[in-house]
Amino acid sequence: MHGTENPSAWLQRWSHLIAPGSTVLDVACGAGRHMRYLALLGHQVTGVDRNPDAVAMAKSSGEVVCADIENGPWPFDGETFGCVVVTHYLWRPLLPKVVASVAPGGLLIYETFAAGNETVGKPSRPDFLLQPGELIKAAEGLRTVAYEDGFEASPDRFVQRIVAVRDESPKTLQRWPLRPA
Repeated sequence: MHGTENPSAWLQRWSHLIAPGSTVLDVACGAGRHMRYLALLGHQVTGVDRNPDAVAMAKSSGEVVCADIENGPWPFDGETFGCVVVTHYLWRPLLPKVVASVAPGGLLIYETFAAGNETVGKPSRPDFLLQPGELIKAAEGLRTVAYEDGFEASPDRFVQRIVAVRDESPKTLQRWPLRPA
């Protein structure tokens, strides 16, 4: 079941940027692999997934909402989070809501499959593969701290990843360390 494997290396690499004790939203959380990791770091985590079995597994790590976010309403309208995490999930109509859920000073940590993946495996449908630069464009209005778009081996896959921050004040220059201290 999705969500039982180790946390994403991308999330682990950049989790040091999440402010201590932040509220975190894990979109399409599956069984809660990222929720568990982030709760252990001291964050208040909320997950959302449409699979009731996965939601039942994820509940041990925080609050979980069982909702079909592709066909129903976004359950977090008007709410913002210190970090929004999305991995291996893409529903383009939801991208503006995901970005809008990042609080001032908060982070978006997003990683999913990209065009080219159809040559090495699944997902292979264009609906589930980001086009070149698409994640950067979706995060307009946020400050990009890190971005990758390319091929990764073991397992072979094409991915796009971004870490982006909603600046608290455009006049305040913040330092976002590229490596944890």
